[in-house]
Amino acid sequence: MTATRTRPAPASAYPRATAAPPSIDIDFKRLERLRWLTRLMDTRWRIPGTRIPVGLDGIASIFPVVGDTATAVVSAYIILEASRFDIPKSLVARMVANVVLDWAGGSVPVLGTIFDIAFKANRMNLDLLHKHLEDRLAGLA
Repeated sequence: MTATRTRPAPASAYPRATAAPPSIDIDFKRLERLRWLTRLMDTRWRIPGTRIPVGLDGIASIFPVVGDTATAVVSAYIILEASRFDIPKSLVARMVANVVLDWAGGSVPVLGTIFDIAFKANRMNLDLLHKHLEDRLAGLA
């Protein structure tokens, strides 16, 4: 009988058992700034005598088009900062659609102010960001 010799396989052919698990980078300071700015824009105060929250977005809509355009710029900044969390383009598109709807609805005189107080685009966008980050973290577990 003859012995058969085999060469050992290259080290790269075997997966490393000590490989670090994938991680996700979350800038918590940025996330906290977005929470603060969202609250300021949508729910910072209450209308006296009610439980209805109002922020700068609802107050600025008293000035049709001009006020809504100014708050839409702030909302665009919130989307820009949220996109730095490496979110999918489809999610960014949903956020932009929320802001465009908020701007268009809020630009209508009188009724736009009521719409702006009821429709919280920044709050919805922050909720979308939170859900995405939670889903991504759950995928790592």
